[in-house]
Amino acid sequence: MVAWNDYKNEAKSRGALALELYVATSIPAKTPADVKSALPAHLAYQAELEGNGSLAFAGPMSDETGEHMQGMGLIIYRAESLEAAHALAKADPMHLCGARTYSMRRWMINEGSFSLQVGLSTKKLSLT
Repeated sequence: MVAWNDYKNEAKSRGALALELYVATSIPAKTPADVKSALPAHLAYQAELEGNGSLAFAGPMSDETGEHMQGMGLIIYRAESLEAAHALAKADPMHLCGARTYSMRRWMINEGSFSLQVGLSTKKLSLT
């Protein structure tokens, strides 16, 4: 097993991005009604984190077939440390009230791409 910082340094030395983010998987811990009642505060919190740059991506995930929602959510945070990412997740109203629980992992992004198209006259954005 390789220590995280050793792996990160090795990845950087070979030219990889080595961008460290934090991934929380969130699952229901109470009834669907409890989750639904916490949703407005949760979404407001997510919007706040998005606004201050702490939220990279978030959203629900399907089951393994891709056909049904299973209740799992994925939240990707930008934070200074694993502890700081835990603090962000713990402060989420969905987790605070116990409607959902989460687990957290570090994620090192080395490869990949995305495209952003900006329509200057239409003022439309497209992310793919």
